[in-house]
Amino acid sequence: MPRIAIIGGSGLENLLSTPKNIRLDTPYGPAPPISVGPIGKEEIAFLPRHGPKHDLPPHRVNYRANLHSLKELGVERIIATNAVGAINDAYRAGDLVIPSDILDFTKSRASTYFDSAPVTHVDVTEPYCRQLSSILEECCGAMKLKARKNAVLAATEGPRYETPAEIRMLGKLGADIVGMTGAPEAFLARELEMCYSTICFVSNKAAGMQERLSAVEVMSVGKQVIPSILELIRRAVERIPVKRDCMCGAATHQAQV
Repeated sequence: MPRIAIIGGSGLENLLSTPKNIRLDTPYGPAPPISVGPIGKEEIAFLPRHGPKHDLPPHRVNYRANLHSLKELGVERIIATNAVGAINDAYRAGDLVIPSDILDFTKSRASTYFDSAPVTHVDVTEPYCRQLSSILEECCGAMKLKARKNAVLAATEGPRYETPAEIRMLGKLGADIVGMTGAPEAFLARELEMCYSTICFVSNKAAGMQERLSAVEVMSVGKQVIPSILELIRRAVERIPVKRDCMCGAATHQAQV
């Protein structure tokens, strides 16, 4: 049973050398095929967020089914990856970012498992697992990769890019980066008491900060940084201890009314 999962998009298919595929149905619908295979001595699950052919736009991803399927497999910790645009003018294309907070501006997505009694209010004072994020930061340091820390990720609905006015608003609210897949994924993981952290890579400047935005540009930058992200994930997996030294596993304790 894998205790660690990776959630990502295009470019991470080669993370596992000898995977076996598992397809699970959940109370929220089917999840994409999950690849399970070894990284070192650890068995890892890889879930393609947008489906195996990357044919699901961000607002149509079944986030509840995705996270629930990993929970069914026995996963306790999740490392995700996200392509993002830079709002903070100091950030550059190719930078890695390990966010510490999130602004949720998604609109139409099913964002909770707690739609009925008992009413449950989960604490997200720290939306990302501190222990997992610290391991990712340590691995970046060991690889001499520059990683931005203490960043705020703004999650937007998509699939269109944001307007310049929206980006100016997000910047005034404290966002450093913007992407379309950060929420509700992080919150659903917390509701299922799974540790969750993410590695974001800056693919472009956000709207109004460069002449135009292009999905081709995003894919091009992604191809450049994916080898470093793959190595970072492999190193992080080797460092993740069995014991969880965080509060993620008790997220629903004292949360019910």
